Amino acid sequence: MPAERTLPNTEAEDLIALAREIAREELAPVAGEFEQAHRFPREQFRLLGKSGLLGLPYPERWGGGDVPYEVYLQALEEIASAWMSVGVGMSVHTMSCFALAYYGTEQQRDRWLPDMLSGQLLGAYALSEPHAGSDAAALTTRAEPDGEHYVVNGTKAWITHGGEADYYTTMVRTDPDGSKGISCLLVDAGTDGLSAAPPEQKMGMTASTTAQLVFSDARVERERLIGDEGSGLRIALDSLASGRLGIAACSVGLAQAALDEAVAYATQRTQFGTPIIDFQGIEFLLADMAAAVESSRATYLEAARRKDRGLPFGRQASIAKLVATDSAMKVTTDAVQVLGGAGYTRDFPVERYMREAKVPQIFEGTNQIQRMVIARELRRG
Repeated sequence: MPAERTLPNTEAEDLIALAREIAREELAPVAGEFEQAHRFPREQFRLLGKSGLLGLPYPERWGGGDVPYEVYLQALEEIASAWMSVGVGMSVHTMSCFALAYYGTEQQRDRWLPDMLSGQLLGAYALSEPHAGSDAAALTTRAEPDGEHYVVNGTKAWITHGGEADYYTTMVRTDPDGSKGISCLLVDAGTDGLSAAPPEQKMGMTASTTAQLVFSDARVERERLIGDEGSGLRIALDSLASGRLGIAACSVGLAQAALDEAVAYATQRTQFGTPIIDFQGIEFLLADMAAAVESSRATYLEAARRKDRGLPFGRQASIAKLVATDSAMKVTTDAVQVLGGAGYTRDFPVERYMREAKVPQIFEGTNQIQRMVIARELRRG
């Protein structure tokens, strides 16, 4: 992969402004309706693809935006501030492209990456299993070689876009030798023997489909092996490090949306003849919310800058994910508190924001796992 370039400030600002405009004009007006109806926003993803937002951090050669990760994440934050399901979906799609973009052959990239980066193909990332979530090395989905194919059997769990995606970047076991026996396959969604279970019934992000994937003697061409056999765990962990920055940016966007709603309400709502934002109990609460949003944003941007400079950033990505998602949970909860009884109703979006803030603390490595990652890095010095 070529080194990431630095955009002139005006170009970066224009790109972020485009994301903000799409978020405001195309996403925010329909987000509540789609969430209530559990309706998958496929057309919105196509719009993001046509606008060039689904391939931002990848090379122009294959249709990407070739922008620094710092810029991509700011655009992603704008999308998530309008609609968390679409923001997370954009992050997951970007992560699903990572294996091919960084570990695929030139022939594989030429064949599949342009349609992925343009949004013609919507992706998903299939690592977790019913009994292998945080312990990725324990996965058991098996891929047995059979001539020019692998025969795949097993079940993947908690797959964002499961049943809706066009392809799945899938980690499978090609050898019984623990972490060294995992490989990566780029599986077409139309593969015979691959099916999706009914979607999970979730607390929040109900427009984002999450489902198990079932492989039953699914035949996947050997040419869809990404990287070498046995390199799958390294690919998975590298993908997750970048993906955690995406979840951090989405969480900041969600928290910013909750803060904006709380400030607007506190400015307009009066008690005892005074806007409630003038009461110290409310203004201190809002100030703490703003501090949490700003500090979380600074944390993910610093991690992204390290990535863009080619420096190690895994620990910083875990810190960003931990800080931003915990902050989003608190900020959205406090936003409901600012609105009082109104915040507990669906007349205002903050109750949805609060429900949506929970799952980022869980997926792409629980926050307990992030603390373990950070502590291990500290021990290494």
